[in-house]
Amino acid sequence: MRLRILSITEELLEMQATYTGEGPLPPPHLHPRQAEHFEVLEGAVRTVIDGVERRYETGEHFDVPPATVHQMGGEGAAVLSWQVRPALRTAEFMEGMYTGAAAQDPAGYLSEYAPEFRLAGAPGEG
Repeated sequence: MRLRILSITEELLEMQATYTGEGPLPPPHLHPRQAEHFEVLEGAVRTVIDGVERRYETGEHFDVPPATVHQMGGEGAAVLSWQVRPALRTAEFMEGMYTGAAAQDPAGYLSEYAPEFRLAGAPGEG
């Protein structure tokens, strides 16, 4: 996946995600205090949101409420508009994931960014 940050304010992080459609879905996870809104700009994505699997195609929108376990990925090549409210430190979290900082101490990294991201079933979930 390639991620491009379009805009960041305290209230909103806007990104564009480009999926190749290769590889597995990310692990089930949640964002304790953040809502996400997606629009499929090109292609299609597969989601599992709160245990319900669905496919969304170009022009469709979907939401992930705070503290809802989910996974998603491209079903083939796909481009999405992605909004996160409030932004919190999600941009910094993503940067660490892409630059390899998270791999240096995965447990410590997840602990540091627990307000933004938690693996499903992680201590303190919900």
